[in-house]
Amino acid sequence: MEAAGIERAQDSLRVRQETSRLGRSHAELEPPLVFTVEQRDALREHLLRLAEEDERVVAGAAVGSLAVDGGDRFSDLDLSFGIADHVPAAEVLDDWTRTLIRVRDAVHLADLERGPTIYRVFLLPDALQFDLSMTPAAQFRPAGPRFRLLFGETAAGESEVPTPPVAGDLFIPTPSVTHDVFGWGVIYALHARACIERGRVWQAEHYVGAVRDHALSLACLRQGLRALQARGYDDLSAKTLARFEDAHVGAVEPGALRAALAASVLALMREGAEARLPHADAVAQRLAELR
Repeated sequence: MEAAGIERAQDSLRVRQETSRLGRSHAELEPPLVFTVEQRDALREHLLRLAEEDERVVAGAAVGSLAVDGGDRFSDLDLSFGIADHVPAAEVLDDWTRTLIRVRDAVHLADLERGPTIYRVFLLPDALQFDLSMTPAAQFRPAGPRFRLLFGETAAGESEVPTPPVAGDLFIPTPSVTHDVFGWGVIYALHARACIERGRVWQAEHYVGAVRDHALSLACLRQGLRALQARGYDDLSAKTLARFEDAHVGAVEPGALRAALAASVLALMREGAEARLPHADAVAQRLAELR
């Protein structure tokens, strides 16, 4: 990260910590809003136009909170598409990724594969998260109750009644690869902010800790230590660990959560810069409002 970017982040962190120390009210602590609902809606319309113009895309659906109850001011955008069976879904996803980077200045954060579906997460300007998923048409069907078909058809042969929820993994498996660790850390930072604004303080505390842990894992990878299950944390240099002194949540209330999130995000951005990730500076600028 450029020196100016680090200095801006440090200044923001100091302001957040001082505000928390003074015990100001929730309203006074509330940071500036980032993306607007209008920006999110405009992105949605752009993606649906892109789908309409791409003959390889045969179905589309809204998923997540926006699919069922309209979501809220902090909901990200989730769209899922069915791809003609004669075309590899990964090929279409890569084509769309290039378009989003060129036209929308998107940053590709992370991928997740679940069965036949590939999920790709992007960060756009103004800290707008967009989750894009693609599935072969023969297997394009609801994976849960938060699914609303927008065009085309779902795959035949399955009940339209969602299957009962089953216990899943407690954490999303993340390979010990710098790009993936950084990307998931950014995603958790966005989740943490949304949870704070929604008043879901315990969930926010969980995500703040996840941001800190991903930053520490990056530090381990940088110093040649084992990142798995925090095994290398205590072996990090004193200088590195000093960056995390303010990253622990002092109290489960908005001010303390924001202060710990600011410190954790700053540490994550430093590690992204140390790893020379090509998009680290762009991400740091987009996350500035979270601090």
